Amino acid sequence: MSTSSYGFGGGMSANISTTQTTSTQQTGLTAAPNPASNAPTGPLIKDTSTQDFMTDVIEASKHTTILVDFWAPWCGPCKQLMPLLEKTVNEAKGRVKMVKLNIDDHPAIPGQMGIQSVPAVLAFKDGRPIDGFMGAQPESKIRSFIDKVGAEATPDPLDQATEQANELLDEGNTDQALQIFGAILQQKPDHIPAIIGLSKSFLALDELERARGVFDTLPEAAHKEKDVIALKASLDLAEQSADLGEIGELEAKLGENPDDNQARFDLAIALNGKNKREEAVDHLIMIIKRDRDWQEDGARKQLLQFFESWGVMDPASIYGRRQLSSILFS
Repeated sequence: MSTSSYGFGGGMSANISTTQTTSTQQTGLTAAPNPASNAPTGPLIKDTSTQDFMTDVIEASKHTTILVDFWAPWCGPCKQLMPLLEKTVNEAKGRVKMVKLNIDDHPAIPGQMGIQSVPAVLAFKDGRPIDGFMGAQPESKIRSFIDKVGAEATPDPLDQATEQANELLDEGNTDQALQIFGAILQQKPDHIPAIIGLSKSFLALDELERARGVFDTLPEAAHKEKDVIALKASLDLAEQSADLGEIGELEAKLGENPDDNQARFDLAIALNGKNKREEAVDHLIMIIKRDRDWQEDGARKQLLQFFESWGVMDPASIYGRRQLSSILFS
């Protein structure tokens, strides 16, 4: 057991005990870069807790510079700083990662480190804090800080492989993406981005049972992440669509009775399953225009689930929100 300490501006000091561990175990990785070490992977930005601090910060900082944002829900400057931090960390593209710690929910770590006011940001490298600042800062200062502490950081090979696989998946090269995600998981079975990617690959191939099976291996904590929420929505919609029958049958049923809201609702789900997103939006909008209270506002709720599945910046989401706003605020 060793103790690392660091002091920075304003007389603040930081002290934390770290357990030194080494790992020599390696496995082969085919169809993806073979990392030099079993480095931790995951999203660039995440929340942490007292229990997870050792893994998320101390161990992770042995591979990539980790910024720890100590914040509190009641802190106004924290709310100003956090989005700027997130923006600059994302733009750094892996040179640093960011971990957020709510000091109200998890007071032990900031207490041990002498954090007396928030916001406070510490940069960790090789298991110890190396620099930091207090208070809200302009974006230019944050960018300079990240350039300073993240200058020697290198992207994780498994993260690079995941990014490559996701690009292939977006381009429609599903089989190649599937192979890379599978190879990553042979190397690191709990690699959450690769689990998400593998499930999305099976979903793209209409192998819903396998997609759901892979999704179910995700830990409960991951279900709060945006990518996981979107994937779950996509899986739920695909499974709904699979139970509805052919689009032609639903269109014929609606043709016989254009006022049949349930048939129109089912058709919208089926169209989404065939990636005909704007058509799906149009049918739900028609139900909302005709009867907002149908099935306890069911059409609007379904439309919001579409948006969650597609993502905020998807053209169909933008189109759908515009149509919905024209109804709700007219």
